[in-house]
Amino acid sequence: MLMRKIVLPLAIVYGLFGCSTPANNNITTSEPISLFNGKDLSGWHADVPDLDKDSTLQFPFIVRNGLLVSLGTPGGHLITDSSYSNYRLKAIYRFAGAPGNCGVLVHASTPRALYGMFPKSLEVQMMHENAGDFWCIVEDIKVPEMEKRRGPKDNWGITEGKERRIINLTDGTEKPLGEWNTMVIECVDRSIRVWLNGVLVNDGYECTASSGQIAVQAEGSEVEFQKLLLTPITELSEVPTVE
Repeated sequence: MLMRKIVLPLAIVYGLFGCSTPANNNITTSEPISLFNGKDLSGWHADVPDLDKDSTLQFPFIVRNGLLVSLGTPGGHLITDSSYSNYRLKAIYRFAGAPGNCGVLVHASTPRALYGMFPKSLEVQMMHENAGDFWCIVEDIKVPEMEKRRGPKDNWGITEGKERRIINLTDGTEKPLGEWNTMVIECVDRSIRVWLNGVLVNDGYECTASSGQIAVQAEGSEVEFQKLLLTPITELSEVPTVE
């Protein structure tokens, strides 16, 4: 994520896009849940600040050929109506053209909490050649070897101008351009682990949030999502198998 408080009340923001107010999602099943139905954006709402100023701009999230597509511009977020905790999210994605930037935000809450754009959350980066990085967006998380991966401690922070990026564990895990990548994000209590194409690329603990909405970004590049599949983890002692 590159450099980027809520301006409108939540009810107004959701009303602009004809969407319902999010509610906590009380999951009682351990069966996978598809967050995207392949046909429309049911279950999601968007927050795109530039549309507040110019309603004639293109809407940056569409469904095309059964895929959820982030067109990249104008910048903003597509956010689940429901909130979730203790789950494994599988995102199958690829850059539709030139590789660029995108991300999945977990534990999202207050809209436009950073740079008037980003909701309070913890971002799992999908940016080409940086997939698996954590970006702290008014939430925080710890990882092993923090100074090596985040820089000098005095510069750490979760707001504008601070060192919010935590570099991933390994490079070379992304598929060649045009091929599908599989990212698995496991959120259990206050830990977040991330695999990319079967390789563990980040492992954080003591996150400052343990639940919230899930969001995908429009951040400059066209990205296609084939699947967004959420599997609830009903037993916290469970160790999921990552495929």
